Amino acid sequence: MLETEICGIKLKNPLMLAAGIMGSNGSSLNRILDSGAAAVVSKSFSKDPNPGYHNPTTVEVTGGIINAIGLSSPGVDAFSKELDAVKTGEGQALIASIYGANPEEFTYVAQEIEDLVDMIELNISCPHAMEGYGASIGQDPILTEKIVGAVKDAVDLPIIAKLTPNVTSITEIAQAAVDGGVDCLSLINSLGPGMKIDLKTGYPILANKFGGMSGPAIKPIGIRCVYDVFDGLDVPIIGVGGISNYEDVVEYLYAGASAVQIGTSIMDEGIGVFDDISQGLNGFMIENDFKSIDEMVGFAHKD
Repeated sequence: MLETEICGIKLKNPLMLAAGIMGSNGSSLNRILDSGAAAVVSKSFSKDPNPGYHNPTTVEVTGGIINAIGLSSPGVDAFSKELDAVKTGEGQALIASIYGANPEEFTYVAQEIEDLVDMIELNISCPHAMEGYGASIGQDPILTEKIVGAVKDAVDLPIIAKLTPNVTSITEIAQAAVDGGVDCLSLINSLGPGMKIDLKTGYPILANKFGGMSGPAIKPIGIRCVYDVFDGLDVPIIGVGGISNYEDVVEYLYAGASAVQIGTSIMDEGIGVFDDISQGLNGFMIENDFKSIDEMVGFAHKD
C-alpha cells in the first residue's frame, strides 16, 4: 500500500532521509535504512575537501533550527568509501547529494560516484554556503539549466535538483531545471538566511552569523512550493521541509509530492520517526480508503 516510484526506482514507502542529517558516513546511512526509510540522501559533498564554518554551527529557534555548516565536505575521494559501505535492500535506494561551484565540478563529482548510487541530487540551493556555491546558483535560472544539463549529459542516472524557496518564482527555477533535463525536483531546501542574537553578548550566535532555517515553521512554505510546481510542470517532486508526522506527509502528497524527505525531526524524535510515520500513514490510508500512494499525489488539485 505504501509503495511509490521515483524516476523508475521502486520504493517500499515514500519516506527518505534528507541531506544533512545523519548522512555523513555509511554506518549512519545504514542505520536509517534499517529504521524503515525507503531511501537515504547523503550529506552534500564536493570535489575537494571543504572545512565548512567554525562552531557554533546550529542554534535552536522557535519552530525549528538555524544551521550554518558551510557545506563541510571531506571531498569525493574520501566520501566515495562511505557510499560504497551503504547496503540497500529491496525497495530502497541510495541518493548522493553533491555540490560544486560550476558545471565542471558538479560533473566531475557525479562521474566519480555514478557506480555507487541509484540517484544524484544536485544541491544548488543551500542558503548558508560559502561564496560561489548553493543558493547563488539555484537563484539563477540560466546557471541552473546549465548545471543540470551538464550532469545529465555526463552520467546515466536519474538527476534530482534541490531548489531554494528564496526566489521570486520557484516555478521559473523549476522550469529551468526541467529545460536542462532534470528527472525530479526536491522542494525545498532550508529557508533564509536567518539569524539569532545572544542577548548577553549582543552578538549573533552562529559563527557565520546567519544560516538556513529548517523545521516545522517552514512546512507551509514547502507545501506551497510543491503545490505551485505540481500545478505548473509535469515532473516528479520530492517534498522536503518541516515533516515530523504522517499528517505532514499527507499534506505534501496532496500538494503533489510523490515522496518526502525527513531531516530536522530526527533530532527530536530519533530514527524511529520513519517507522512511526509509516504506521500512521498506513492507518490513514486505510481509514480514508486510499489504495495507493499514487491516489494521494496531487489530491489537493482535484476539481
